[in-house]
Amino acid sequence: NNRLECSGEGFGIVKVYDVSVNDDLQYIVMEYVEGITLKQYLSAKGVLQWKEAVDYASQICSGLEHAHKKGIVHKDIKPENIIITKEGILKITDFGIAKALNQGTITTGGLTMGSVHYFSPEQARGGFTDAKTDLYSLGILTYEMVTGRLPFEGESAISIAMQHLETEPVRPSVFNPSIPKSLETVILKAMKKEQSERYQTATQMLIDLKKVKYISDKAFYGC
Repeated sequence: NNRLECSGEGFGIVKVYDVSVNDDLQYIVMEYVEGITLKQYLSAKGVLQWKEAVDYASQICSGLEHAHKKGIVHKDIKPENIIITKEGILKITDFGIAKALNQGTITTGGLTMGSVHYFSPEQARGGFTDAKTDLYSLGILTYEMVTGRLPFEGESAISIAMQHLETEPVRPSVFNPSIPKSLETVILKAMKKEQSERYQTATQMLIDLKKVKYISDKAFYGC
C-alpha cells in the first residue's frame, strides 16, 4: 500500500496501479511512459550542460521528496530507473526494492543491494538505509551527468563497494571546470560517506539545486 501511496500525477514518479501476488509470482502494474531512460540519454550525449543536469537532478529530487514524505525510500536510484518523456519530464520508476522508511535495514544479497555504482556506503556495508541513501545515489548520478563518468570504478562489485566506503571522489570540476562551485558543493555534500553529513532531506537538497540556477542566472543578467 505504501508503494501505491507514493505514486502521483506531477510528482515525477511513474504511477503504480497494483501490487500483488499470483501463484507465488509477485508483480507490479505500472503506468506506461513513452520515452527513453536517462541511461540511454547519457550514453548518447556524454557530458550534459550543467544547467540541464541541474534541471534533471531537481526533477529527480522532487520525485524523491514526494516519495520520502510518503514514507518510501527507493534504494536503487540510477539512470536506468529514470525515464525522460518526449516533453523532457523525468519520472522515477522501478520501486521494486523500495522499503518503508520505518523498516530501514536491507539484506546483503541479491537485487536488494541496489546497483553497485550508485549505492551508498550504508548499502555497501549492509547497514541502515533511509532517505539519505537515495540522496547519495542522486549525488552520484549528478556527478555522472556533469562529468560523463562515474566517481568509482573497479574490476569487481566488491572493489567498487569498498571505494564507496573508503575513497573520496575526485572533485567533478577536475573533469569539467565549467561547472559552478555551488553545484560541485551540492554534489559532494550529497555524496558524503557519513549519513549525518549529507543532506538530511530531499527538500534541503532541492532548495540548494534551485539556488545553483538562481545564482547563475543573477550573474548572467548582471543582477
